[in-house]
Amino acid sequence: MDEEENLQTVMGLIMNGGNAKGAAVEAIKAAKTGDFEQAAAKLKQSDEFLSEAHNAQTGMLTQEASGEHTPVTLLMVHGQDHIMNAITFRDMAGEIVDLYKQLAEK
Repeated sequence: MDEEENLQTVMGLIMNGGNAKGAAVEAIKAAKTGDFEQAAAKLKQSDEFLSEAHNAQTGMLTQEASGEHTPVTLLMVHGQDHIMNAITFRDMAGEIVDLYKQLAEK
């Protein structure tokens, strides 16, 4: 992977991570107002962004495993950080949406 391809991949990680977290935040907001259909749609959208990021990560890992080393830059670390935080936030958003749903049923 050349430097330009690497930059595009890392920017994809950052964008998809940010989009995934943003969709998870929107899911919580929708659940807070009782719109559980919208909340579910936003969680699904978050999962789709995370899937895109995961595919990019898998490509990078496959290249690394085949002997094509990619230099680790601060930007790459930042991209990976975005993904890790988005995954954690998505998991928590799912739990919060479930809690709002339980409260609404009572």
